[in-house]
Amino acid sequence: MSGYTKPLPPISEQSKPFWDATREGRLQLPRCNHCSTFHTYFEPWCSHCGKEGVHWEGLSGRGRIWASCRFHRVYFPGFAAEMPYNVAMVELEEGPRLMTNIVGLPNGTLDEMPIGMPVEAVFERVTDDVTLVKFRPAAS
Repeated sequence: MSGYTKPLPPISEQSKPFWDATREGRLQLPRCNHCSTFHTYFEPWCSHCGKEGVHWEGLSGRGRIWASCRFHRVYFPGFAAEMPYNVAMVELEEGPRLMTNIVGLPNGTLDEMPIGMPVEAVFERVTDDVTLVKFRPAAS
């Protein structure tokens, strides 16, 4: 695959389990072995309790929009054709929050993505190594 012009996330030894799962259409995050806090960063220690030791755990992929906005400025050339585009923070059922885009909206407006709207994960393969997690309105 080639031709993807937007910035790509770096894949490190610590983040590889996340990206491996997304390529398989699954969502998983590291969870502290001591206090059970999920993390959206990929380090072997917990920012909540300060202890080292995490394990990877699958998540449902369901959540609600916690915050949303629409970008009208081109910060990276790869986004120019999609202007304006939405950016949202989704709070997963299990608690962690992810920055993402909401897809599957008929007009792509903020009115169509109210705070609290139920959403579900979808996976967009953009390169051989990177499959992005995005969210769409949840099926009723």
